[in-house]
Amino acid sequence: MARMTAARAAVEILKREGVDTAFGVPGAAINPFYAALRAAGGVRHTLARHVEGASHMAEGYTRARAGNIGVCVGTSGPAGTDMITGLYSALGDSVPILCVTGQAPTAVLHKEDFQAVDIASIAAPVTKRATTVREAAQVPGVFQEAFHLMRSGRPGPVLVDLPLDVQLTEIEFDPETYEPLPVYRPAATRAQAAKAMAMLAAAERPLIVAGGGVINADAAALLTEFAELTGVPVVPTLMGWGVLPDDHPLNAGMVGLQTSHRYGNATFLESDFVLGIGNRWANRHTGALETYTAGRTFVHVDIEPTQLGKIFPPDYAIASDAGAALRLFVELAREARESGTLPDRTEWADGARRRKATLQRRTHFDQVPIKPQRVYEEMNRAFGPETRYVSTIGLSQIAGAQFLHVYRPRHWINCGQAGPLGWTVPAALGVATAEPEASVVALSGDYDFQFMIEELAVGAQFHIPYVHVLVNNSYLGLIRQAQRAFDMDYEVSLAFDNVNAPELGGYGVDHVRVAEGLGCKALRVTEPDGLLPAFEEARKLAAEHRVPVVVEAVLERVTNIAMSGGDLAGVREFEELATEPGHAPTAVLPLA
Repeated sequence: MARMTAARAAVEILKREGVDTAFGVPGAAINPFYAALRAAGGVRHTLARHVEGASHMAEGYTRARAGNIGVCVGTSGPAGTDMITGLYSALGDSVPILCVTGQAPTAVLHKEDFQAVDIASIAAPVTKRATTVREAAQVPGVFQEAFHLMRSGRPGPVLVDLPLDVQLTEIEFDPETYEPLPVYRPAATRAQAAKAMAMLAAAERPLIVAGGGVINADAAALLTEFAELTGVPVVPTLMGWGVLPDDHPLNAGMVGLQTSHRYGNATFLESDFVLGIGNRWANRHTGALETYTAGRTFVHVDIEPTQLGKIFPPDYAIASDAGAALRLFVELAREARESGTLPDRTEWADGARRRKATLQRRTHFDQVPIKPQRVYEEMNRAFGPETRYVSTIGLSQIAGAQFLHVYRPRHWINCGQAGPLGWTVPAALGVATAEPEASVVALSGDYDFQFMIEELAVGAQFHIPYVHVLVNNSYLGLIRQAQRAFDMDYEVSLAFDNVNAPELGGYGVDHVRVAEGLGCKALRVTEPDGLLPAFEEARKLAAEHRVPVVVEAVLERVTNIAMSGGDLAGVREFEELATEPGHAPTAVLPLA
């Protein structure tokens, strides 16, 4: 038998589980693990500037490609607590990441030793499993179980906490005979799929709601085939955006209170049947359930049995991996087509397309300061179908979802459930690390950008190029808009007169100088006609210098983006709507 430290055994398991990249910050209590990383080779490490940033980098890395598992590493105490937000974000969006933390020696865990904290108890609610390993011989089993848990059922994060003495203890471990545990995913039966198909066939105006579980299962091609066989229009959720190209004839648009399309909501409200696959009925998607469910029959397919019926009771539920269910749905649809029993959905699908060509929002505005809608119009021109967008929360993300176009799975990488400010910069770095030749474009408002702006230096140090579109209105825009309900505008302005940059005209932080000071390139745009040239220049600079490039668009201070505070039927449009083709020149369908 081979003999090695438990820390070295952990690293050998990482490699055999397919890990070749880690993000983190070393420290005294995790140094033995870092020593093992260095000695073993095969796992490249990116040094973050903040440990929370490392956790979001790991998230971005996982989300970028099917099969990836991002790894974040930190020392004891505050390193682990800093990563809690990343674990929460990963759990909410069913993203497997592995968090490895150092810990004080086992003998002093109960003695308030320096930076000793019960991180396993703290992390338990936001992980699938959080374990402090107290016996060195258990390390291989704990790591083996960690990967099994992350991949099985509904994917999610795991934390493994390693006391200093446990890492240093030698154990018997043979890496050559190590094998990952089989992954468990529930699968629909043919009888279950047949019942769902019969309910679909009985409907007159059916829709498919495709969630992030379809992307997690790498089943977008199956979803597309199923939609095309049946002729049923598809509503992608925010986490499922990209399962079907935005310009596909059966893409009915997104539905919801905020990140939605006018035509998507209108088509949904006309429907009488919904087949939800790999979605969780998030409240920003459904709004008031009495409006969302009224007059509709629901079938829900989800990998997590306890998710079924959690938000509202469906008429029929199937606990299944999205890919396994879709394979059966496709098989049954093919059989129905061959037997001539598939209903003709042409008229219903044509109606959805008519709404898509008529119910559009305006994007073309020439005002100065720039209206945000124009930014997304020019992004559509500058960045093609291969672009991978990364965003988290705020009016910038909501407007982005309303106006941008996504054509492929994993090309809209969004923090859906948690939505922490600061997520976008590190997540984009994780995505660009996973896909170094991809066109990665991040989207932030000024406050999200400022939260973890220091992580731009990571991109400069490790030559991780991407383009970051920063829409700056010097406001907490989404919160300001929400405060309208309270008739106030209180503590949400970020504006001030910058004594070092009076040319900013009261917009406060000089993001260009800060970005340049962190080793990146940056451009500022103050007029709408300058947006497209700036985006094109940013792509060139990123390719030339291999660093992040920030494009700051200076916006009008106040813009209210279309949204509802209650239900799908009550979305308020604050801006004038598109009434001629020139009002929405980059819409996926010309305005009819």
